[in-house]
Parts: sequence; C-alpha cells; structure tokens
Amino acid sequence: MNKFFIMMGHTYLNRVKSKSFVITTIIMILLITGLSNLQSIMETFGSEDKEKKVAVITENASWYQSLEQSLSTNEGITLEIYKGDLEEAKSEVEEGSYHSVVQIESGENNLPEATYYANQIANTGSSEPVRQALQQVKTQQVTQEADIESDTLQLISSPVSFELVALEKSAKTAEELNQTRGLVYIMLFFMYFAVIMYGQMISTEVATEKSSRVMEILISSVSPVSQMFAKILGIALVGLTQFSIFIIAGYLGIRSSLNNGNESLLNGLGLTDIQGSTVVYAVIFFLLGYLLFATLAATLGSLVSRLEDAQQMIAPMIMLVVAAFLIAMFGLGMPDSTFITISSYFPFFTPLIMFLRVGMLDIPLWEVGLSIGLLIVSIALLGWIGSRIYRGGVLLYGKSSSLKDLKTALQLSKKE
Repeated sequence: MNKFFIMMGHTYLNRVKSKSFVITTIIMILLITGLSNLQSIMETFGSEDKEKKVAVITENASWYQSLEQSLSTNEGITLEIYKGDLEEAKSEVEEGSYHSVVQIESGENNLPEATYYANQIANTGSSEPVRQALQQVKTQQVTQEADIESDTLQLISSPVSFELVALEKSAKTAEELNQTRGLVYIMLFFMYFAVIMYGQMISTEVATEKSSRVMEILISSVSPVSQMFAKILGIALVGLTQFSIFIIAGYLGIRSSLNNGNESLLNGLGLTDIQGSTVVYAVIFFLLGYLLFATLAATLGSLVSRLEDAQQMIAPMIMLVVAAFLIAMFGLGMPDSTFITISSYFPFFTPLIMFLRVGMLDIPLWEVGLSIGLLIVSIALLGWIGSRIYRGGVLLYGKSSSLKDLKTALQLSKKE
C-alpha cells in the first residue's frame, strides 16, 4: 500500500510541476477572468471609438429630421447632412473624415430607400441602428398617409404578452430555466474537455513509461493493477487541483464583475444565482465520469508501447465523449425528450446527459440514484476487466494499432 501511494504521489507531482500544467492553468485563469469581465473589457475597448459621425445624403429634409430624432438616444452615432455628391462623401469616408455615409432616396410609393457605405460592413453595430431608425421613419410616413393614429400603431407593433407557466409545483420557472441553461452549458463544456484532456493524459503516461522501458522496472516492484489505479487517482488529484484553481478564479472574476456593476452578462449565463445542488451534482458526475473514462484510457494506453499509437488507440473513447457532448447540446433545447431520458442511463453518456437533466428538470431522486448506481457498477466492472487487460498489456511491446491486442493482453495476464 505504501508503494501505491508513492506512485500516486509521483504521478501527481510530476504532472503538477510540468510546464504544460502551469501554462494551461495560467491560460485558463486568464480566459476565465476575461470571460467573467467580458462586458467591462468590451466597454473599455469600445470607448476608443465611442462616437461615429455618419454623413446623410438626401433631398428630403423631413426624412433627415425624423432620422436624426430616432437616433437622438443613440450616443454612439452622430448624423450630419452632407451637401456634396456621393463620390465626394465616399472619399471622405475612406480618408476617415466620416465613419460612413447613408444615401436616402425615394423608392416605390415615394417611401425612403437607403444605401449604407462604409470601409467595412462586417460590424453591424453601426449600420443596424441606422437601419432601424430609417424603418421608423418609413413607418411614420405610411402611418401619416393612411391616417392611422400613433396610439393605434403602437398597439399593433407592440409584442404580444406570452408567459410560460409550469403546472407542476416542483417544475422550474421560465426565468430559472434560462439561468440554469447557461450554467449547464458552461459546466458541460468543462466536463467534456476535462474528460478528454485527463483521459489522454493517463494513456500517454502509460505509453511513455513503456516506450522508455521504465515499465519493466516498475512491474518488478509494484503490481500492474496498483500502477493502473495509482495513475488514475494521481491524475484525478491533478484534475481536482486544476479545477479548484479554476473555480477560485471564476469566483473572484464574478465578484469583480459584480462590483463593477456588470450583471447583465452574468445574469444571462445564470452565474449570479448559482444553486448549490447544481454544483454538487456537477462534482459528482464529473468525478464518476472521470473514473469511468480514466479506467478505459489506462486500459487502452497499456496496449501501446509508442506514444504516437496512444492517440489512435483511445480514438473510440474520444468518439464516445464527443457523442455524449453532442447529444447533451441537442438536449439543452428539449431535456425532457424520450431520447435524452434513455441516453442518460447509458453509462458512457450518463455524466453529461444526466447532469443536463438534473440541471434543467426536476426529476425524481430515484432516477438520479439509479444513474449514479449504474455508473458505479460500470466503473467497478470496467476496473475489473481493465485491471486484467492492463496486467498483460504492460508486457506488450511493438507496434499496436488495433483492439485485437486485447485478446493477447488477457492471455498474458493469465500466465502471470
């Protein structure tokens, strides 16, 4: 048992001290901090070009006045009537005297039609307000010609009141669902990348030791099964360490954003009112999902003796994770569908899809308990099968590119 903990600690310290761990952690901290303060960052960079001067070419003075009135509340755009011709205005836009130029002409039924000219039209943040304001100008003209009262028009254009009400008392409200959907989406991404990243880490760890012939020394003093689970738990501690750092960085970033008064983006993602039960379920399904895929990754990694073969060998495992993630993304829009319900009980899909259901729906505890029980049984069964394969797989050397080596590994484990 002492050797087991030595190997587990060795795996953990080697990974934590590695440059890849440090660089990845720093990049993720910067990314999390940036995303949690995205609104402040956008406002900071947006202030450099806060006011855009737009030239307007039109022979109808009332259109310009109405357009100017509609855009009076928009502090980022300033209109100016242009006396020259269109070509001169284009030249001034290219030189930077104006941000853009709008030519408004009389079209069908003498209604306004406009053409918007700018150096770049990819950013609709400038053209869209002008388009919407011109739409209001057109609406006003049609209203006046048809002799329709403005109050009547306002009633016609106002959105219909459409409220979503769940009849079940325990069901989540529309507001709670919108907030939870953003949180579940973020956590699904974290779980997806974590399983892939740490699963690959385990398989490459085993393949690296085999390629350097260190494995021959290790198996003479520590049983292959102890090696397998020492690596799995060692990498698990690495994952917990890294994710603890991410959670702390996220918490500090959210607090900083709230202190700056930027709550709109965080509210939309459901990060200002996080339910404790959602976080608990996220931790449970993350750990169980990790143990399931980590055991599979260690088993597959033991079948190869070259690092370049490890990626090919764990490709089926990666495909399972990708499939689970895609199904979970589909389930965000319809988490109560029969397909999602059935998929949530398939062990390799359970960590992502059952977590999705738990976050989005109010499902009975027995369903959650059943899924967790199936996961634990699957981990135990895969651990038993994997330990036998691992015991023989670590003795396999040479090129390995198929799952046919499983039979050879099992035969070698029986001879020990």
